[in-house]
Amino acid sequence: MNETLSAQPSEVRVPRALFVYLLLYGGMTVLAGVMAYKQVALWPTSLAVESGIFAFLLLVVISSTVSQLYGDARARQLVWWGFLPLLVSSLLMQLVLALPASSEMVQFRADDLTAFERVHSQLWRVWMAGPAAYIVSLLLNVWIFSKLRGEGGAGGTLGIMVRGAIASALSQAIDSVIFITLAFYGEFDITNLLIGQVLAKVALSIVLVPPLIALGVSLARRLDRGSV
Repeated sequence: MNETLSAQPSEVRVPRALFVYLLLYGGMTVLAGVMAYKQVALWPTSLAVESGIFAFLLLVVISSTVSQLYGDARARQLVWWGFLPLLVSSLLMQLVLALPASSEMVQFRADDLTAFERVHSQLWRVWMAGPAAYIVSLLLNVWIFSKLRGEGGAGGTLGIMVRGAIASALSQAIDSVIFITLAFYGEFDITNLLIGQVLAKVALSIVLVPPLIALGVSLARRLDRGSV
């Protein structure tokens, strides 16, 4: 009887907040690519930034929150596993693009079909640039966020916000350089686009990321306190 009980696998408990953030993270990796097709002008300047940055900044917030509460190793796993929904969604999109459209859509909604295919048919350079920028910038964000904490430093709310701002600003600048260079270098002069993207992403990182990380950590602690 004792041998039977000992042979049973022990139950693996995942903190409630970590489970919620895993789900949200996977969704944001997919949504960031879809939102990137629209550029928005940031008020009060005329700097243009691709809309995917808003979903991408949430990836930064979630990975930093996981690093703060559950450790750097868990955060790095989160970043690497983020490739899975990104890859599956990309393959599914290629399947949908390859399948013929219905006769009704071709006849009555040809403009919608053309717009859909134009938006989601990506050049191979753009398709490769996104994942490359993603993995480098997110792993860099986790590394910087951790190093700024120091040995054994838990860090108060202000410390978490400062570390989050610095890590996000630096990683987002690198993200812009990698993505724009791989996707568009040689096609046209990328100087103005590169400068604008770096300035916009650094500004958003400083303004949005710190309070969102503080909120994410606070929410996670409340969710975990309510776990059974």
